[in-house]
Amino acid sequence: MSPIWSGGAGAVAVAGLLALAVGMGIGRFAFTPILPMMQEDAGLSIAMGGWLASANYVGYLLGALSVMGLRMRASSAIRAGLIAIGLATLAMGLDGGLVWWLVLRAIAGVASALVLINVSAWCLERLAALGRLGLTNTVFAGVGAGIVLAGGLCLALMHAGAGSSRAWTVLGAISLALAVGIWPAFRRDGSAPPSPERAETRAVAWDRESLRLVLCYGAFGFGYIIPATFLPVMARQVIRDPAVFGWSWPVFGAAAMGSTLAVAALRSFMSNRRLWILSHLVMALGVALPVVWSSIVAVMLAGLLVGGTFMVITMIGMQEARSVAGARATGLMAALTSAFAVGQIAGPIVVSYVVVAGGGFSAALLVAGAVLLLSAYALS
Repeated sequence: MSPIWSGGAGAVAVAGLLALAVGMGIGRFAFTPILPMMQEDAGLSIAMGGWLASANYVGYLLGALSVMGLRMRASSAIRAGLIAIGLATLAMGLDGGLVWWLVLRAIAGVASALVLINVSAWCLERLAALGRLGLTNTVFAGVGAGIVLAGGLCLALMHAGAGSSRAWTVLGAISLALAVGIWPAFRRDGSAPPSPERAETRAVAWDRESLRLVLCYGAFGFGYIIPATFLPVMARQVIRDPAVFGWSWPVFGAAAMGSTLAVAALRSFMSNRRLWILSHLVMALGVALPVVWSSIVAVMLAGLLVGGTFMVITMIGMQEARSVAGARATGLMAALTSAFAVGQIAGPIVVSYVVVAGGGFSAALLVAGAVLLLSAYALS
């Protein structure tokens, strides 16, 4: 292994952070800040945007399900996922039309699920063996870091008058460069702490607690995905200046990154489960806020509240899976991610039909908020 990546817990955390920045921040969420650009230069409608988002989420579901069935080492799955995301993102810059984009977003979704689940399992196992589980917060801050990177880049490109194809191409090149940079960190190393990569660890024991986690994590997927997909579009409807609405997604990412680091201070006051419940309540407030207050300030606050909780819930969900399932944690993580994917497949489709029917975003946002409140109650 390269000396850079043989430095113990710190190296594990940094490798995980960068992998999640590519796998989730770019592979999953780069579409959100690029969607307004595609509306402008490619004539993409909100309904078409909903289908492209859903293609990514269908791929995410298939990737999560595959983790439970494939006998692939976590390190191999991470590497394959990172390269697939880089190539699929790069290819989005080609003018291939809607079908081409649907296929590429689905591929990126499959790869993102492989990266999230396997990075979570790989890093948690190694950090636990090294007695440094506190660095888990650093690992999951990678998603917010990737969102900030993608959102900031799109903001800069909009200022420069560049189009969506340039944004996809640049982000694809960055993804491949980061994948190559952290490639040695995920090399098979016999001296490293063991990781849950055996086939038998992928099975799920469907007891009551596991089922509760899966259902509530699925509700989280449905509840957060509407603002997570359409936040810049909502901001653009309120104010047309990209110098203003373009900040909505970097704000979302900064909140996601900062919250995973800051939440460590709360763990001395409350359990993981209570943090999960509190996060659902705060997210529900953020989802509903633009309905009752139509302004760019409300949209930015929604970005802070939703962005500040969605990665906290993701991190806590993975940790709760490890706590509940033990050696079978990878399988339960995959089940949680599958339920999340089902929830977020439904979200953009609901938005597409509601918008086409003339209902706007408000009705869909209220339904999402209600689902989050019910899931918070179920967790309690």
